[in-house]
Amino acid sequence: MARMANRSRAGGPCSPRILSAGNRRGKGLSDGQNRGNGGCQIPDPGHYVLGLGRSFSGMGDSLEEETVHCDVNEDIQISSNEVAELISSIQEAQYYDAGSMAPLTARSLAAIARLRAYKPPPFPIWDRLPLSRRAAVLILLFSDRRGDLRVVITMRSTSLRNFSGHAAFPGGKADMITETPWETARREAFEEIGLPLSSSSLPKPFRLEHLCELPHSLAMTGLAVRPCVAILHADQADGNSDASVEENMIPRLDAKEVAAVFSAPLHNFLAPSDETPEGEKAAGKWYEGKWIEWHEGPWRMHTFQVPITNQKVSKPKVRDAGQSSMAEEDEGPELERYKVWGMTARMLVDAARVAYGEDPQFEHDLHIGDENMIKNLFAMGKLVKKAPGEVGLAEADLRKSRLPAPNSESDSKI
Repeated sequence: MARMANRSRAGGPCSPRILSAGNRRGKGLSDGQNRGNGGCQIPDPGHYVLGLGRSFSGMGDSLEEETVHCDVNEDIQISSNEVAELISSIQEAQYYDAGSMAPLTARSLAAIARLRAYKPPPFPIWDRLPLSRRAAVLILLFSDRRGDLRVVITMRSTSLRNFSGHAAFPGGKADMITETPWETARREAFEEIGLPLSSSSLPKPFRLEHLCELPHSLAMTGLAVRPCVAILHADQADGNSDASVEENMIPRLDAKEVAAVFSAPLHNFLAPSDETPEGEKAAGKWYEGKWIEWHEGPWRMHTFQVPITNQKVSKPKVRDAGQSSMAEEDEGPELERYKVWGMTARMLVDAARVAYGEDPQFEHDLHIGDENMIKNLFAMGKLVKKAPGEVGLAEADLRKSRLPAPNSESDSKI
């Protein structure tokens, strides 16, 4: 590959051509669908040549299109192994790297419009809940290299008392009785992953938009949890499509709470199998689900296995005193997938249903959230101020909360 040494930057989508030795056109990336995503499929084994009109260059986390100073009609012979290595080296977009995000596709723009328009049903009980029962999480979306929506997910630290080692969203309990769910979610995201707390602190070209809030879910710890959905835009109005990684956007993880940060394609939470491009397939199965009896009522337990081999997983870099600092990127994760299940998986399915206006391609609960159950528990007097050391609600109380609330509407539906 010596001829590819002299290069100069040229912004825009990457579109390499993989050709057979007989100059037969293979399957490559299209400018409209796969902007620098490494999603091309390798033709039959043998030797291939890469058209030199465009090429890939890994510059840190970002992927840049570069023009090669040579005859564009000249071809270089490369083996199928070299093509596979090239594809595998192309990492998925990072939410803190504007240069790795493509403009949103038409489907993604429509999804954002649906989320903006979504209004959850009224839930006046929130204002009557004690502070110790209020919580919120941030479902943070961003554009990937193809312009599709991805969602930021964390792995909880194994040192935490509740749900240690589980996948989760940035979030936690409210600090003040006057704090809104959105303010709680933003504060917790700042504390856990270092997302700047105020919009004015976001560096250009980033912009955070609060899209909507979904109905509350009931955590096993007896908290009413409000999912707040937002998108991190990377505006390119100034024509600069080659933005670099902003240092103050790189995750600064709280090692006491977060073990890792990764991302997943939002639409895939409606599908029973991986929707990743062929060149990014990981070993293992994407989805398993089963109906369980949760406190004498049917509940669909979703379990997703999110591939992480196509992305850089951020992990906390801990200083001597234990404080969190700028995250390190795990270049070689031991696992190929991270397990996402329980309430987090349920919220991901619900967010995808609202965003894309589609039902999942697997069995699922018809309702969103657990607001009827929360209403019943509140009416039973079980959502009072949490006692010190209290872990969760009593099993008998949760069973009773499954009974229909008098004169109440059913949980919100799509």
